[in-house]
Amino acid sequence: MSDAVPQPVAREAGAEAQPAHDPASPAPLHVPRTPTGNAEVDARLARLADADHLATDGHVEVYEDVHRGLRDALTALDARPGPPAPPA
Repeated sequence: MSDAVPQPVAREAGAEAQPAHDPASPAPLHVPRTPTGNAEVDARLARLADADHLATDGHVEVYEDVHRGLRDALTALDARPGPPAPPA
């Protein structure tokens, strides 16, 4: 066992220290989003990527916005006239 104290490593002039990773800072989740083929729905799902750059307390606003948009898209499907009903 050695009692030697490690010496600091000399850096070249102009070399900058890289900042340490801050686990509390926002970080992308890289969750894949598969396109649905519906432009309105795909735009809402793409909005989820905005949460990757926000602190956790900012996620709720993004999630609520996406949920509201998806709910509106589903409601719009119910409002569209469908094919005529077959005669009874």
